[in-house]
Amino acid sequence: MPGPSNTLLIEGSFDELADELAHYIDEVQKKQSPDSANTQAEITPLLEKGQKDEVLKKLVAGSDALNSAPEKEFIAAYNLLVHLVRQSTNLNKFLPRICQNLSNPIKSSPNNGAGLALSILTTIFNILPPTSEVRYHVFLAVLRVVRTSSTFDLLRPQLKNLDAWLAAWETDEEDQRKLFLEISHVAADAGEDTESYLYLLRALRTIPLDEVSTQDSHSLAIRALKAALMHPSHFDFQDLTASDPIQALRKSDPDWYELLEIFNADTLDDYNDFLESHESFLSDSGLNADILYRKMRLLTLASLAASTPSRSLPYAHVARALQVPAEDVEMWVIDVIRAGLVEGKLSQLNQTFLIHRSTYRVFGEKQWTEVQGRLDTWRGSLNAVLEVVRSERIKMAGERERELRELEGRVNGAGGAGAGGRGMGGGRNGAGGRDFDMGMD
Repeated sequence: MPGPSNTLLIEGSFDELADELAHYIDEVQKKQSPDSANTQAEITPLLEKGQKDEVLKKLVAGSDALNSAPEKEFIAAYNLLVHLVRQSTNLNKFLPRICQNLSNPIKSSPNNGAGLALSILTTIFNILPPTSEVRYHVFLAVLRVVRTSSTFDLLRPQLKNLDAWLAAWETDEEDQRKLFLEISHVAADAGEDTESYLYLLRALRTIPLDEVSTQDSHSLAIRALKAALMHPSHFDFQDLTASDPIQALRKSDPDWYELLEIFNADTLDDYNDFLESHESFLSDSGLNADILYRKMRLLTLASLAASTPSRSLPYAHVARALQVPAEDVEMWVIDVIRAGLVEGKLSQLNQTFLIHRSTYRVFGEKQWTEVQGRLDTWRGSLNAVLEVVRSERIKMAGERERELRELEGRVNGAGGAGAGGRGMGGGRNGAGGRDFDMGMD
């Protein structure tokens, strides 16, 4: 969509081009309603007086007729209108109406109308200065066209620029909320539930603290909470609990807030207790019981895995916590792994789930206690290992010392035997020597 700035090169004076466009609008209107074709007559005296803005006011008022212009003439006619409007210093006065017209159905081209409208809106967006607040209204019109034409993929690449645009336009919180909600609607209609929820949450965060008790804040909080609960792959509810409008539900809608707390930190047993005391809550609120039960079981299994010090979870414990038959345990473990809540592997032989990684849903005093217990267990295991290592080291040192003594004894024994042999040999050699000498005498 938005790209480098565009330049519209259209020759002719303002008066000539305005008269030409007015004539064209009248021609198009005559085909719809002959009696309403009077734009050219209305602007003629205004042109003579040099009242450009009044002329533009008439042209823009009649420009809705351009949505019935032939497809091959549509872009040229709108480009001419945009060119004329740009010559006014009051763009804010005229462009929003043009954008509104473009977001309406293009009657002359039911199949290609969205593409034609987006082409003109893109041109308008790009010819405006980056800091122009009018770009905000143009973008809203783009969103309306995208929503009616189910072309969210065309919008997706542009959303990365949204924060920079909002900063450049100096958009206030109310207008930001309006824009985020529109994007959320567009994404929801396109089946992009995750994107829709993210922008719904962003809209919720634009509500100031002094407005959290208003009806609009209440409605948006309930809508965001319901979207989070019904989203099949959304499991982290702390983004909601940190929101002021959601916190306001403690007083205005305690049942909704209690349900949020259950999904944020509690287990299936707590959820069942809630349902017993609020029998018609799900049906009255339009919540899908099957989706909530599945999500609650996955969250319960995640909590069970996170609170298991041994990292080995028997199938029987899973079945009891999830209230499912033993033969369904492996299916639920596979689902919780696919959901990214836990990592591990199944041991069918031992009927256990070996946990490699688990994530705490919330981290408070209870979780700190569990971590302390797990660290104590690890410390005990490490101490046991160190004791074994220390014992083996002492044992090895003793064996080495014994081996050295044995080696020294063998060496000393071998040395004594060698000295005696030399003495005896010397005696014999000495005696033989003396006998030889005596014989010589």
